[in-house]
Order: sequence, then structure tokens, then C-alpha cells
Amino acid sequence: MNDTPEEVRWLQVRVTVDEPSVDDAEAALSEAGAHAVTLLDAADVPVHEPAPGSTPMWPTTIVEGLFDADVDRSRIADALAEAGLDEAAAGARFNELVEQDWERAWMDRYEPMRFGRDLWICPSHLDPDPDWPLVIRLDPGLAFGSGTHPTTALCLEWIDELDLDGLDVLDFGCGSGVLAIAAGLKGAGLLLGVDHDPQALTATEENARRNGLEGRIECLLPDAFESLPAPRRRFDLVLANILAAPLVELAPTLIACLRPGATLVLSGILPEQAESVIAAYADLGGPVDHSEQDEWVRLVFRAPGAR
Repeated sequence: MNDTPEEVRWLQVRVTVDEPSVDDAEAALSEAGAHAVTLLDAADVPVHEPAPGSTPMWPTTIVEGLFDADVDRSRIADALAEAGLDEAAAGARFNELVEQDWERAWMDRYEPMRFGRDLWICPSHLDPDPDWPLVIRLDPGLAFGSGTHPTTALCLEWIDELDLDGLDVLDFGCGSGVLAIAAGLKGAGLLLGVDHDPQALTATEENARRNGLEGRIECLLPDAFESLPAPRRRFDLVLANILAAPLVELAPTLIACLRPGATLVLSGILPEQAESVIAAYADLGGPVDHSEQDEWVRLVFRAPGAR
């Protein structure tokens, strides 16, 4: 007699819809009993720059639902049809999935990454090489910025080249806090992270703790940051890895955060957007550095005066 329990199986259902039908398809799969619904680009159309507070969609979207393996498939088709998605129901694709250790699968994909000469990001399930000079322990999370995106890599490579000993640093749009953490490990003094997403601030605090910087990074929402006295909003180094439109909009705020001779690093810019960002920061003169990686741009400015 075989006492080994059978492997749990899931049913993956994929339907392809146009942009106006995404919400209806998502709701229909949820109503039919989906444990999770995921949206995927059906045609490899990148969404480079969403407006603040918006949730942009692709022109054609795959809506994917994950169900128990024994779900009645006709129930799924009926739910889609009731939502007016007859074509999507007719073209639905079903795929049985074997239960697997999803966390293990993720770990196998996420390996250490090197930035510049000395800086490494190493996930928690691996032991860093003792010869690596500077290691950030960081796992991908819900907050943006684990080093895998070129915009973050551009900033980390720049930080790797610097001596930040004692400098006060602002990470505006901190996400996971990786840039503030890198600056802290490079010897920075006061560290402050600002983000509009409370979840990002929580992630920054947790990642700071994991990297020996517990309590070193003050985390604030934008309104709380703006309410600080003016002297507390002045820094030697300001890092803003966001996107071009918010960077243009934030130009007066970020320029006002610079002490005389301070450095401003901007990233998250597409090449065709660089000139508009440079124009927004014209009060600082032209950038002292203009670097590009994988079709993303990093700009570095220097405030007038001596530090």
C-alpha cells in the first residue's frame, strides 16, 4: 500500500482580453473561485511611466486565475459569459499545475549581484563570499528596488565609487531602501527615506534592520517630510530613483533639499526624456554626469557653492 499523499494540483486558467474588459475578466475569475488573479502583458508592450495614482493596463492583457484542480470548468466559462466575455470564454486556456515549493523556486532564480567594484546584493538564503567588500542583504519584495532594475543598478554603481563618510543623505522615493542602505554602509551620517507608499517605508525599516542599520534610516511620508523644519530638509547627497514625470514635478522640492555643493542623483529616466529633466533642473546648470544602461539614464547634478 502506498501511503505517500498525492501531490496537490492546481488549475491555471488564462483568458486574453482588451483593456476595457480587464476589470470584468478579473472579477469573473474571482467570482468563479480563483484563489489568485494575475495580469500579464499579452503583446510585450511596456508601460514605462504611469501617472501618480494610476494603474495603467496594456492594450491586450492576459488575465490568469489560479483555481483548485477539481473546480468545475464550466463554472468558469459561465462566469466569463455572464460578464459579457463570450470570446474570452471560448478562448480560455486551462493548464494543470503540480504543487511545488514556490519559495524554493524563487530562491533558485535570485542570485547575488555585483555593482561596481565592491558593492554586492546577496539574498538571505545564500552566504556571501567573505572576500566581498560590501554586502547588502536584500530579498525581492513588494516595494520597488532590489537591484535587478537598471535604474537601481545605475545608482548603486555610482554609490560604490564614492566616499560618503559623514555625509547626510536623502533617498527620495526610497522603495526598499536599498540606496539609503548602500549609503549607510558606505559611511553616510544622517539617513532619511521618503516614499508615498507606507509599505515601502515598512520595507525600508525592515531592510535597514537586516543590514545592521536599525534606527539609522528615518522613514517619512512626503507630507511629514515637508512639515520638517527647513534645516532638517537639507542634505549633502540626494538620491531620487523614480520616473521622469515625477522628477520634473519634484524639481523645486529636490533642489531645495541641497546644501551648497551638494550632489543630486536622478534615475528612472528614458533617453528621450533626459532633456526635459535636465531643463527642469536648469538652476543647477548642466549635469556633471550623464550615464546610460539598458535604455535608462542616470543624471548627476552639483549644487553651486562649496560643501
